[in-house]
Amino acid sequence: QVQLVESGGRLVQAGGSLRLSCTSSERTFSSYAMGWFRQAPGKEREFVATISWNGGNTIYADSAKGRFTISRDNDENTVYLQMNNLKPEDTAVFYCVADIGGWGTTRAAEYDYWGQGTQVTVSS
Repeated sequence: QVQLVESGGRLVQAGGSLRLSCTSSERTFSSYAMGWFRQAPGKEREFVATISWNGGNTIYADSAKGRFTISRDNDENTVYLQMNNLKPEDTAVFYCVADIGGWGTTRAAEYDYWGQGTQVTVSS
């Protein structure tokens, strides 16, 4: 069982920035594609971004392009989501995810492990 622990979510004003972190204790972390999803109240979970095992490839949702950056540090077993110019519509629980056997999917069902989530609230 891969455990993922997110941190960094908090209340921030519109236009502000946050960096989310997700840490895994798994020694094989560097072999997994990682990603972030989010779920706003009353809405379905939606894809935000994903990064390949070595950080060489990334994919973003249209809503994240130009504002969010996903990165990873395999020496620290951590994946990050830097979020800039936050908007009230970014308010959601953000989940860290791991894809053990593949890369590049934006479908939630394809990810094998999920963290518990961290709340991001953007005030107007």
